[in-house]
Amino acid sequence: MTRPVSALAAVIAAAGLLAAWELAAWLAGIDGFPPASRALAQIPRILTDGEALLDIAASVQRMAVGFVLGVAAAVPIGLTMGRSRHVAAFFNPLLMMIYPVPKAALMPIIMLWLGVGDASKTLVIFLGVTLPVIYHSYQGSRAVEQKMLWSAAAMGMGGLSRLVRIVLPAALPEILVGCRTGLVLALITMVTSEMIARQAGLGNILFNALDMAQYDTVYAMIVIVGVLGFVLDAAFERLRARLVAWAAPSHAIIAGTT
Repeated sequence: MTRPVSALAAVIAAAGLLAAWELAAWLAGIDGFPPASRALAQIPRILTDGEALLDIAASVQRMAVGFVLGVAAAVPIGLTMGRSRHVAAFFNPLLMMIYPVPKAALMPIIMLWLGVGDASKTLVIFLGVTLPVIYHSYQGSRAVEQKMLWSAAAMGMGGLSRLVRIVLPAALPEILVGCRTGLVLALITMVTSEMIARQAGLGNILFNALDMAQYDTVYAMIVIVGVLGFVLDAAFERLRARLVAWAAPSHAIIAGTT
């Protein structure tokens, strides 16, 4: 019964939001705030436009590459930090300096290094993903019982083997919480970077529409981005639930700056 109730609650919440949007736009009566009915009517046109679909595909590709690279780099760092005070002492100051900086603020500098192509946008996404994944990997690694590691060492298991065969599986629920947060931040940094370095992508469509005063298209793109984020988050949560069905349910908290 839980899933049908949750789905119904989501539908009711979405319908209420759209109704409030429609009413607020009607009361405001300004061009920059079109009603929901006009914005939603643009979505089929956008999703059947070949050029727009290529832009969306380019955005999703950048996001996927940045997310995968970010997770691949962050998990080993976080796990090692959790098991080694020396590694933690090295990375903690760096992370404390990088964490408060909005990742979009780094975009102009990265563009000077890498240009305005995919590499600069992917790097910004990478940076947005790594911090929450490192943090949750670190917390998961620290929570592993020391007795398990002592027992493995007594059996002749090396440090790397213990990290992969004991620490990683035990920390996996916490790691996936960080990955879920990182996925949302990947979407945010992806759109933000495309707004700054405007070439192919969702952010490019959005800002071109804004430049041409096509406000209904602007709001339609915001809806598309929101739905994309919802679908990705729901799909990842289903995957997480299957991978760590033995663990207690946990909820990701979106933290960090973009």
